[in-house]
Amino acid sequence: MHLDDLTLTDPVYRPKAAYGPVDRLFLGLLNDPRDLPFAHFIVEATLLQIPAALYLFLGTFHWYLALPYLVMTFAWFMDRFILILHNTSHRQLFKAKYRLLNSYIPWVLGPFFGESPETYFVHHIGMHHKEANLEADLSTTMPFARDSIVAWLGYFLRFFFAGLIELSMYMAKRNRKRLLTKMILGELSFYVFVAALCAFNWRATLVVFIIPFLFCRFIMMAGNWGQHAFIDAERPGDSFVNSITVVNCRYNQRSFNDGYHIGHHRKAGRHWTEMPVEFDQDRALYAKNGSIIFHGIDFTMVWFYLMLNRYDLLASKLVETQNPPRSQEQIIAFLKERTRPILRTAPAVEAEPAE
Repeated sequence: MHLDDLTLTDPVYRPKAAYGPVDRLFLGLLNDPRDLPFAHFIVEATLLQIPAALYLFLGTFHWYLALPYLVMTFAWFMDRFILILHNTSHRQLFKAKYRLLNSYIPWVLGPFFGESPETYFVHHIGMHHKEANLEADLSTTMPFARDSIVAWLGYFLRFFFAGLIELSMYMAKRNRKRLLTKMILGELSFYVFVAALCAFNWRATLVVFIIPFLFCRFIMMAGNWGQHAFIDAERPGDSFVNSITVVNCRYNQRSFNDGYHIGHHRKAGRHWTEMPVEFDQDRALYAKNGSIIFHGIDFTMVWFYLMLNRYDLLASKLVETQNPPRSQEQIIAFLKERTRPILRTAPAVEAEPAE
């Protein structure tokens, strides 16, 4: 498919002609009416996920109940929760006079979906967006062969076992005491809470908190790898060529246009409903910069195809931006070039003022 022929089907904002009493209540609490789907999710997760988890702890536990619970967690809720957490980290959901409600997502719902409180915010807002996948980014993909499963395993294991230590050192070096304190408080609270629940009911704790925690950290790093798998070695700091965008996929419908990752790095605070609009307006810039755009697949599938070295499948999903269009062989060569390791010397970073 060529960019000139691409018609977007991803969600944009369409206000309703009228709202029911519950929606009107939420609209009075929200900073932005376009985030009403987030409020719907909060109600849904509170009424379904939390009671199901409580039953596993307080009812008669059976292992056969673990499967439907985990299917609900992973297949129905987790993708939407992670991207609601992402969006509300960039843009607070509730108005200032109701600001305490903003803690409900990371502190109450977060642990049920594998997110320890505050760590995502500190990593994503306090580090990743500042460093933009360059050398100082603790989750950078640059030095890795991004079509190698061995390289991926090294990347994931480093993040899983050393990520918190490295992030703590990063924040301490930059004298970002407030963020460091938030992360340590959230992380330790989560571990103490889980340890106490293990003493009460280790089987339910394993299903409700530990397995989602392990899966969430895996899937987020696979997603980040896919988002930053194809990098122009000449311009690694340019969002047009160090990130990718995926369009017209189920993922965008469920996860609030998260596939527009180039647009997100260009302007981190852009509202999720505006992502397709920005892409449409700036098609010429995407084409001029040689941006990589896929249609019909998500970041996890990009990661999966790279692990299998299925460049033919990736090429078949590429939105062509060049005229005349390239052959499949040329596209595959182009994609392979963009996954080579990039080794650069990181510039010195001065400490930031204390917060």
